[in-house]
Amino acid sequence: MTWVKVCGLSRPAEVAAAVEAGADAVGFVFYEPSPRNLTPEAARRLGADLPVLTVAVTVDLDADTLLHLADVSGVGAVQPHGTGAEGAAQAALAVGLAVLRPVTVTGPVDLSPISGDELPLLDSDTIGGTGTAFEWEWVSGLERPFVLAGGLTADNIEKAIGRVKPWGVDASSGLESAPGIKDLAKVASFVQRAKAT
Repeated sequence: MTWVKVCGLSRPAEVAAAVEAGADAVGFVFYEPSPRNLTPEAARRLGADLPVLTVAVTVDLDADTLLHLADVSGVGAVQPHGTGAEGAAQAALAVGLAVLRPVTVTGPVDLSPISGDELPLLDSDTIGGTGTAFEWEWVSGLERPFVLAGGLTADNIEKAIGRVKPWGVDASSGLESAPGIKDLAKVASFVQRAKAT
C-alpha cells in the first residue's frame, strides 16, 4: 500500500480531512513567501496528538535553526530544501527525526548521494509546491524507496503510481481551491485513490 503525505496544510479542517482519509503524514510549511506558511506554534497546535507523522518543510535553514524549529513545532520529521539542506538533514537524523530529502528532478536521477537513512522525495522544483510534474520516465526503475511529488492530483495519482511505482506520494498545490487553501474533497479523494492503487 502506498505511503501518502499531504503537504501545506494550515487549517484544522484540512488536517482532519487528510487524517480521516487515511494519510500517513502531513506537512507544515515554514517559508514566509509561501501562501502555506505557518508559525511553529501554529503547527504545534495543528499537529498535536495526531496519529500520523508530522513533517516540517523548510527552505535555506541551517542545522541549528532547523532543529529549534522542529522542537518548537513538535514535528517528527523534516524536509529541508535549499542551502544547508545536507547539514540540516544530518543534524536532524542525529537527534532522531525522520528525514525526507528533497531531490530536484531535471533528468535521469542518481540517488547514491542520499544516505540510506534518508527517504528521497523527488520533485520538479527546488522548493516544491508549484504543481508542476516532471517526466515520470526519469525515475521509473529506481531500486530504492522514494516519495514521488510534483504536480500530483486526485485525477492523476492512479496513473502516476501505476507508471512510477513509488514507495510514497506527496501532494500540495494540486489539492487546492486557491493558493494555500485546500479543497477538502480533493484531499480526501487523493488520499483514498493513492491508498487504493
